[in-house]
Amino acid sequence: MTPLDYFSETTFMTPNLDTPPLPSSSSVLSLERSVSSDATGNRAPVFSRTLTRSRWWAWVSAACVVTVVTFVVCLGFGTQTIPYSRIIAVVMAVVVGPFTEQGIGDPTSVILLHVRMPRVVLAFFVGGSLAMVGVALQALLRNPLADPFVIGISSGAALGAAIALLFGVGISVGSISALPICAFAGALLALMIMYRISMAQYGFSVYTLLLAGVVLNAIFSAFIMFLTSIADPNRAFGMYAWLMGTLTGPDWPTLGMLVVYLGVGLVMLGMHAQSLNLLTLGEETARSLGVEVERVKKSVFLAAALLTGAVVSFSGIIGFVGLIIPHAVRLVVSADHRLLLPMAGLVGGMFLMMADTVARTALSPSEFPVGVMTALVGGPIFLWLLTTRQTQLGMK
Repeated sequence: MTPLDYFSETTFMTPNLDTPPLPSSSSVLSLERSVSSDATGNRAPVFSRTLTRSRWWAWVSAACVVTVVTFVVCLGFGTQTIPYSRIIAVVMAVVVGPFTEQGIGDPTSVILLHVRMPRVVLAFFVGGSLAMVGVALQALLRNPLADPFVIGISSGAALGAAIALLFGVGISVGSISALPICAFAGALLALMIMYRISMAQYGFSVYTLLLAGVVLNAIFSAFIMFLTSIADPNRAFGMYAWLMGTLTGPDWPTLGMLVVYLGVGLVMLGMHAQSLNLLTLGEETARSLGVEVERVKKSVFLAAALLTGAVVSFSGIIGFVGLIIPHAVRLVVSADHRLLLPMAGLVGGMFLMMADTVARTALSPSEFPVGVMTALVGGPIFLWLLTTRQTQLGMK
């Protein structure tokens, strides 16, 4: 079954779960309108428009076109300016082929194929993955401030990767890098701690989420600083640069390994898009509508830890992408996760491609970490959400 098999031309609200018969789409819509808040006081999202197959295709197709344009534009910026006619010719030669040695021997093609293009592709993968994890966590925890960076998952992944780097575990096991696996273990540990706090508090309030995230980030950061202090100077310097969030130095084999990890995590998230729609109404409501809540929670938590661990192991800690992108896409497009997830992935990828382009060209020939750029953009938005949206966040 493909994702579009969940659609009909007239409605997109009827869940398609392997459970006993569920209420009709009109029943779900009326129930959703009747449930205005969850146990934490947060307002449940209202799907203002029914999502049809044609509307899904229209949004995703438009986003894909803009993504391709953004990709080509970002390839043109750098220490050496490359004409877009040359960029398009090289990209088309790679896609359509055959690409002869004469076509790749000149310095411009080498820069495009082996320096800029892998970096821009990595930026797209990292930004899209973090944005989709943010969407899933906000639905699962029913908290609009849930984000891998804010609640400490990224720091947990960084700790796992730092331990692996310090002891030389993260180089490779066979032909597969073990570094993402170690980062996944650290992210999973952070998620398990947050889940235990959630169970103890009978759900996350905004205050609990923020305080727990601050504490976890402080603890994990302390361990990371200790590890870097006992490492040799050359390795410690590389770890410091990596922790600030960087996309430098990827190659195509590295991206191939990353695709394997991300593919598994994204498929797991996509399988639960319908269930996430119902979980935004509350666990009891979702359970009454046939969602296997505990199974979905475990699966989404595993997917979030896998995606976060994979991207952190390759790019370091890049914050706020999973916070600002879901909110922006939800406001403009839809709160329905069957559209929200792919759109957040595409927009998140575009956002980080542009942020990394600014980071590597603003001070050319020097560059600053892309994590600094996302913090400069995401930090003020985070404060704006806290100060101007307190009612919507359940803080009043």
